[in-house]
Amino acid sequence: GIAQFIKGQWDNGEYNTLQPLGVEFHIMGTGFTWETQNRQADIEAATLVWQESKRMLADAHYDLVVLDELTYMLAYHYLDTQEVLSAIENRPAGQSVIVTGRGCHALLLELADTVSEIRPVKHAFDSGIQAQVGIDW
Repeated sequence: GIAQFIKGQWDNGEYNTLQPLGVEFHIMGTGFTWETQNRQADIEAATLVWQESKRMLADAHYDLVVLDELTYMLAYHYLDTQEVLSAIENRPAGQSVIVTGRGCHALLLELADTVSEIRPVKHAFDSGIQAQVGIDW
């Protein structure tokens, strides 16, 4: 199952590829929350996606749960950090969880088995080239 916390209403390559294969998706749909004019609406949208995330994290039928851009929901205090940590820590044995996003909370890093950082060294976007279908999404 996949929860996407920063995705907006635009076309979504992950969804387009994986949802037809039966992967469950929950998409916040508000886009970049740091550009919001309505913090409360963003918190409510994050909470709805988090409720589905918690359900998946508690269900042993999910062998993998991806919490895409979850780190921002903690950094901006849209979700309760202790609740998130508890849900991840208490997931079923054998369930893998992938958390993405920059600025990961220190306690989430401590809880993790593996931490990776992916960063562009050079990207076409820096030269003014917009995201391209099939390359960036």
